[in-house]
Amino acid sequence: MHKSLGQLTLIAVLASSACLQRVQAKPAGLAHQQLGRLGDIQLINGYPSEQTARRLYDELDFQRATQAYLWALPAVGFKALYDAQAKTMGTRNGDVLLYRTLQDKAGMLTPNITTLYAFSFWDLARQGPLVVEVPAGLTAGGVLDIWQQPITDTGQTGPDQGAGGKYLILPPGAAELTAPGYRILRSPSNQVWFGTRGLAPDKALAEATVRQHRLYGWNQRANPPATNYAEVGGRPWQSAQPANLSYWRLLSELYANEPVAPRDRMIFGMLAPLGIGAGQPFKPDARQAKILDQAAQLGDLMARTIAYDKRTPGATVYPGKHWEYAVLFDLDQESADKRRVQLDERSSWFYEAIAMSVGMQGRIVGFGQVYLEASKDAKGQWLDGGRSYRMRVPANAPVKQFWSITLYDNLTRGPVITGQGAADLSSRKPALATNADGSVDVFFAPQRPAGAANWIQTIPGKGWFAYFRFYGPTEAYFAKSWQLNDIEPLKP
Repeated sequence: MHKSLGQLTLIAVLASSACLQRVQAKPAGLAHQQLGRLGDIQLINGYPSEQTARRLYDELDFQRATQAYLWALPAVGFKALYDAQAKTMGTRNGDVLLYRTLQDKAGMLTPNITTLYAFSFWDLARQGPLVVEVPAGLTAGGVLDIWQQPITDTGQTGPDQGAGGKYLILPPGAAELTAPGYRILRSPSNQVWFGTRGLAPDKALAEATVRQHRLYGWNQRANPPATNYAEVGGRPWQSAQPANLSYWRLLSELYANEPVAPRDRMIFGMLAPLGIGAGQPFKPDARQAKILDQAAQLGDLMARTIAYDKRTPGATVYPGKHWEYAVLFDLDQESADKRRVQLDERSSWFYEAIAMSVGMQGRIVGFGQVYLEASKDAKGQWLDGGRSYRMRVPANAPVKQFWSITLYDNLTRGPVITGQGAADLSSRKPALATNADGSVDVFFAPQRPAGAANWIQTIPGKGWFAYFRFYGPTEAYFAKSWQLNDIEPLKP
């Protein structure tokens, strides 16, 4: 029986469709695996499909970059500060920049508003060994490497113990030298930072003492030039680590002329597929840039959580209260048994703050500083700029010098800036109101509560956290026979 043209056409279509189905059939050995947040994963005889391989490499690089964000916080924090001083304020290496007022310090991570700051940077690779002449007097400072590890303290908590002296900072790998009259130290990085604060109660005397510091090159020692002192002068600036692609650009620029410490080489190995390497130009492709940008955003949130919701054992100062130690790591940023880097501990601090020194560790009776922080009220709730609070500072605070409390924006980590023009309150404040028993009530609210003499203004719709500083902590602090009270919410 002969088939019609229509029947032949139908047979041809069906045959073609069957052929197509055979071509599109499931590859031999194709399997699917549900893998957590990645969802469906395709495998062919145990091998990743082309799509799976791309997804897994993206996930691999993203995970590495988020952890590298936390790792790099100290170095990028200093690089951001360096760029702010050089590009916004126009200071050169060796210039000393003075930060006086709240407005001067508005772009800084958790500054103390009470004392004068003086900062400078120096490049040992390009400028050679650095000499720092420290005057006698009430100062506290130091020289740090690019990872914010102290090379030496200076002033009261340094080897000179406030008597002054000359410090010589050598570059990594430089030959040893003999220099009578100098304290000789070696930096593990080429870029170093010098910072100090004036501690004299008289502001004019504090600044005059700070201005006696001299910075110059070892090769200029026969005829040292005058140190140039510059001023912020209220200019707007900021130095918080970015939460975008710029974070990685800063890291790459920093390592254009820096050696890589052995403990950091693994991280650079992890970052290599993302186009980041010591001494290499930063030119990420579209894929790398997307991953790095997203990793910086998540890394910032991770760092914020580590800082404000601490899980480090022993972080709480007083049982049943919400004050925490801001500093939870050692000077070398390693555990006491040297078996691990204190990654979370240093991430917590360097997300919020800059610099570290012997004096800032809070372990010296009568000298240095203690930093306690609170981001929650007495009920364990996050501090809210739209609510009103009171904190009572007990009488006879255990300090040789003074105490202060300062409020910071939880996003910028800089001081809370309001129309009041004050983000802090200090025992050095002439008009500080005290109670009959010597205690001090401090109020935090968007509007001054009735009868609140000591008031720091907050901003509705914004979170904040507080640092309480003890300058020259005495034995009662360490023994905890004197304890700081929680921040208490007031009834609406």
